[in-house]
Amino acid sequence: MIPPTASSAIPPRSGALMMVSIVVMLAGCAPTPEPTPTPTAAFASEEEAFAAAEETFSEYVRALNAVDASDPATFEELFELSSGSVEKADRENFSAMHAEGKVIEGDTRVFSFSGVHSAAPFDKVTATLCLDVSQVAILNPDGSSAVSPNRPDVYGLEVTFVTSDSVGLLVDSATSDDDVQCPVS
Repeated sequence: MIPPTASSAIPPRSGALMMVSIVVMLAGCAPTPEPTPTPTAAFASEEEAFAAAEETFSEYVRALNAVDASDPATFEELFELSSGSVEKADRENFSAMHAEGKVIEGDTRVFSFSGVHSAAPFDKVTATLCLDVSQVAILNPDGSSAVSPNRPDVYGLEVTFVTSDSVGLLVDSATSDDDVQCPVS
């Protein structure tokens, strides 16, 4: 028979300290969670955001003036510069014009552009502008006008731009705004 010896059990207080040490050591081995990145501002200032929005809208109007309703490939650049309700309306309107055999003649011009609001991180920009469509005609296949006789020559618009990772700013929404003072053509 083996003689009895001192207990090999760890005293309760020492056991608790050992468990805390093991937990602390294991916690130290766990991977540290990745820090959440701080969003980088799209532009350095509101003025820079407004200038980019004005350039984006100029590109949009250049693409609009290049649309040939008989050739849907000419719509693509317009779609690449827009999102939201503007892209949706353009897709619907130009698809319908193509299907109905309409012809677009003349150019749209921007009379004025004014930045209204943007705040850091400048990922959304609002501006007002005056758009002259007085030289634009939309013709039916028989040559008759498809333009409403009540269409104004100049529109005052409030336009919202949003940032895109691939392009910069996109024309996202445009609403008629009677408070925008536009020159009469």
